[in-house]
This record gives sequence, structure tokens and C-alpha cells, in this order.
Amino acid sequence: MAKPIVAIVGRPNVGKSTIFNRIVGERVSIVEDVPGVTRDRIYSSADWLTHEFNIIDTGGIDIGDEPFLDQIRHQAEIAMDEADVIIFMVNGREGVTLADEHVAKILYKTKKPVVLAVNKIDNPDMHDMIYDFYSLGFGEPFPISGSHGLGLGDLLDEVAKHFPKEDEIRYDENVIKFSLIGRPNVGKSSLVNAFLGDNRVIVSDVAGTTRDAIDSSYEYDGQEYVIIDTAGMRKKGKVYESTEKYSVLRALKAIERSDVVLVVLNGEEGIQEQDKKIAGYAHQAGKAVIIVMNKWDAVEKDEKTMNEKTKEIREQFQFLDYAPIVFVSAKTKKRVHAILPIINRVNENHSMRIQSSILNEVILDAVARNPAPTDKGKRLRIYYATQVAIKPPTFVVFVNDPELMHFTYERFLENRIRETFDFEGTPIKIITRVRD
Repeated sequence: MAKPIVAIVGRPNVGKSTIFNRIVGERVSIVEDVPGVTRDRIYSSADWLTHEFNIIDTGGIDIGDEPFLDQIRHQAEIAMDEADVIIFMVNGREGVTLADEHVAKILYKTKKPVVLAVNKIDNPDMHDMIYDFYSLGFGEPFPISGSHGLGLGDLLDEVAKHFPKEDEIRYDENVIKFSLIGRPNVGKSSLVNAFLGDNRVIVSDVAGTTRDAIDSSYEYDGQEYVIIDTAGMRKKGKVYESTEKYSVLRALKAIERSDVVLVVLNGEEGIQEQDKKIAGYAHQAGKAVIIVMNKWDAVEKDEKTMNEKTKEIREQFQFLDYAPIVFVSAKTKKRVHAILPIINRVNENHSMRIQSSILNEVILDAVARNPAPTDKGKRLRIYYATQVAIKPPTFVVFVNDPELMHFTYERFLENRIRETFDFEGTPIKIITRVRD
């Protein structure tokens, strides 16, 4: 199931970014005591008890004419439109302001669950400050302190009560679900239509035509698929245009629901920085990945062009060195159906399990050939390894001291595993733990 979405909304300088960082557990948002510092929506994943969710930090909504206020207000409104639950944050030390009432009026129109958080209540003696906020009309205010981390448990308990119940369509486990992600106008919808053989998805030269994820069932050569087409992801500064009602989070939802993700590039335009950011979402989600260079028919080429472009992709997407690359044309349908056997293969690799005895032979042989370096006189000792999960394949390596596992040596072990087993198309995770 796709993770619920929580948006933190409020006027500037009430501590939204501080609370966001507390919930996420790291400093993702910029925290500065200047109104309007958070100008863009900032996304991250978080969890509370048994609940996993995506959370959005937004720019403050205000009613003045300061620079960026229109953009901040619009970004916050889009975040509210995306959210399943909204945390409305106010400053307990300043009482109810006109700006708070302005935000409240906007929130009334969303018809979304709203949890009122009164920030900067740093000790029990300040608890009486929350009562004025009942006038905003959102029920019980929850006193919290961003600077001290107080009250967040009660706040998140209340937020979790409003998470939507699971209503996602369940597909048979043998069905392969794959999504197409990429910048607007790289040809994702055209690729879907090329797979399906008809025009089930609207195709337009206007970037951003697809506003939401669309599921299309499909069968080919005895294998059932569900194709998830997604809205294109625009770079910051364009994603917030008033005509664009889709969001990056909708594409992230599609990625979460997928077994395999096709990162679609535009052969005409070449690789852009946003392509790498988009691909990073699939990599971070641990999904099987295929890089698809579309519109290859429009590229002037000779016998060296494909090799040169492959080299460029490898250089630009070093973090996806495991992903196969395919060059296609949705317009002419050339090599489009060559993608399906690759989807089958990487999906199988994504679900592969390795016997512990065989895995340990590989690991111990690698250590024997290339012993771990010492650190301050101590040497990493690897005792044994085991696979603990699939999708992506995840391995736990038991050692004498996890602090001695340098990322370069972890990369060496990953390469040895990949050389021995066919994990093309899938990331693999290595977790280092101390042996009990």
C-alpha cells in the first residue's frame, strides 16, 4: 500500500521545519529564525510505531506582500491537496494571529483531517497558553516543543488515527507491476500505448498531460503485467505552476507500488540533471530499475552512437550501474517489446534468494583474496553472512565491529556478490551487525 501523506502547514516562523526534522530524525529542512526560509515543499519518509508515512514541510502561508509569499502560499496549498492528514502548526507564545485565522480558512476548504499543534510550549507551566487556539475550530490543540521534542508522541498518535484505511487494489503475486517515471514529455504515455497496442492513455505534446498514476492491465507471452503510468516530475520552480495539479509524491506512490521501475529518458534532449534526481527516487526505494532511452528514432546516429550514449548514461547514473539500458522508440515501436523480457529478468533477480552456505563461500573467498584493511590497529573480522530479505535482496554480514566496515570494503563485497550471482537490474543492500 502507498504510504499516507502528512503535510505540516502554518504561517511563517512557527517552527514547522524544526518539527519536520524531529519527526524525520535528521536535518532535512533548513532551520533559520527568518520568516519564509522554507520556500519549497520538502519531502521525506518517516515512521511512528507501526506506521510509515511520507511527510511534507511547506513554506509558511502569510497574507502580506513580501517576496515569495505568493509562491509559498501556492506550494502549501498543493501540499494540502496531496496530503491525507494536515498538521496545522501555530506559535503558542504569540497566541492566535490574523495569519493563523487566514490559514484556518484555507484549511476549512480542504475537507481533510486537520490536527492542531501548538508549538513552543517548552514546559508544563506554559500549558494554559493552548486554550485560546480552540477558537480556530479544529478541536483539541496538542502542545508540543520543537526545541525540546516534547509532545510529539501524542501528536503523531492523533495523526495516525486519521490515516486512510487500506483500499488499494490487490493483484495476484504472479503479476509484475511496473511503472514509468521521468520528466514530462519524455514519452511515458506513448510507451504505455505502445505496450498496450491502443491509445488507452492520453498522449499529448503538452508537458504534464498525465495528472495522476494510471493502472493498465496487460498480458504478453503468458505473463500478466500491470503498467503504472505516472505524471511527469518537473524540477523545482516549475512543479508549482497553477495548471499543474500532479506532484512528485504521486510518482513516489507509483514507485512504491511497483516491482520494476522504468526510468525514461528523452533521446532528443539528452540527459538532464532532473533525470538523475528522478532515477534516485527509484534507487532509494530499492526497486528493480531499467533505464529506457526513448525517442531513439529522432537521434542522428552512426554505428558508434549507441555505445557512446551507453557510456554517457553509465557516467551520469553511476548509482544505477546495475540497471540494464535499452534504446527504444515509442513512436515506431522499435525494440519496445524487447523491454518485457528484461522486466521479467530483473523482477526475478529482485526476488532472488541465495542459500547461506553458498553466500558464505563467496564472502569468505572474497575476504581471503582481499583481507579487510586495519583501522587504528584493529582489523575487521567477518564471521558469516545471510540473506534476510528480497525486493531488494538484503544481506546481513556479522562482524566483530561494524564501525570497521568501510564503505569501500562494503562495495567490494557487493561487487563480489554481483560477480557470482545475477543481480542485474536490482539494488542490493548489505547491513553490518556485530556478532552476538
